[in-house]
Amino acid sequence: MSVQLKDRTLKALSLILSYPTRELQHAMPEIGGVLASDTRLTAAARRALRPLVEELAARDIYDLQETFVMLFDRSRTLSLNLFEHVHGESRDRGGAMVSLVETYREGGFDPVTSELPDHLPVLLEFLATRPAAEMKETLEDAAHIFTAIAERLVRRESPYAAVFTGLVQLSGGEANTEAVAEMLAQPDDDPTDLEALDEVWEESEVLFGPDPNAGCPQARDMLANMDVPINPAPRQAAE
Repeated sequence: MSVQLKDRTLKALSLILSYPTRELQHAMPEIGGVLASDTRLTAAARRALRPLVEELAARDIYDLQETFVMLFDRSRTLSLNLFEHVHGESRDRGGAMVSLVETYREGGFDPVTSELPDHLPVLLEFLATRPAAEMKETLEDAAHIFTAIAERLVRRESPYAAVFTGLVQLSGGEANTEAVAEMLAQPDDDPTDLEALDEVWEESEVLFGPDPNAGCPQARDMLANMDVPINPAPRQAAE
């Protein structure tokens, strides 16, 4: 069952939060155009996204990939797996994950990826196909997570902070200040602490949804679903 893209901005933000590729770099002018034209975002929010768009378009791909890994893979407080911030490693996380998979299936959404279903780019891709009210409600439920991550990224002087600020604006609501304060009270991770990182990877892997052997979706497949004229140059895989 196929689903139709409704919200190009959420799709664009999903792509921006994906692991950087050369193909994505070539598409950044079109993606930036989508973000710059969305009046649901304030003028300040659109301006704040511009440096990230420009950086993703022009910076060395290997530097972009290293930065992405250091931020989102090596720091639990910046994790793009949302249930990490809600349930940690408790058993409740598994139940929430199964429930989310069922929501995807009911919506006719079948992401072909090895990422967990609560991975933010995957969720945003799904929400891009949903009615506005459902999209806003889901984003508002996570607004405190987005706000806390944005604050941590601001402290690291990362332009990625603008994405999370934009998501709060798209929710149409406000983050619970107490919940944000509670999250920010937790000590931030040190991405250079490889021993702590090893402990994370030693945890048992739990698989949900589609066949993990299918691999992560290629950027061109995600871009093809955007309702914008993107013609990326031939991709040369970065190793």
